[in-house]
Amino acid sequence: MIGFLVSVVVIAISLLIISKLPTGVEVDNPWIALIAGAIIGAFNGIWSLFPGWFRATNAILSLGLIPLIGRIIVFGLAACLVEGFRLRWGIGSAILGAIPSVSFANALSIVNSILFFILRQLGLVAVSVKQETIVVYLSLP
Repeated sequence: MIGFLVSVVVIAISLLIISKLPTGVEVDNPWIALIAGAIIGAFNGIWSLFPGWFRATNAILSLGLIPLIGRIIVFGLAACLVEGFRLRWGIGSAILGAIPSVSFANALSIVNSILFFILRQLGLVAVSVKQETIVVYLSLP
């Protein structure tokens, strides 16, 4: 549970950072970013319930189309469900965000990776790999 909460906070911070870029993503305030982060994190958690070989096979066989469509749907659903989290150009922003060249999703992944790296270096977050599942937990000094 703590791993999920840490992920939600990191996704929320990433959303706030990405909303300052010209991607068409708008977030009204940090609380909205937390709610949107929880929804995105929950959908990512549902996807991670599938075995790693299944996710990798889908990504390879579809040349990344299935994960791309999944990201588009997740961002669109989060924007529909959370008042104050908007895709300025509608589904176009979600599509632009999911395409690797303009990549909101990749930018979100990069920002998430940087934030998790900083938290690991500070000793606030530890990551352990267990049976193809990455478990993130908070380690307080």
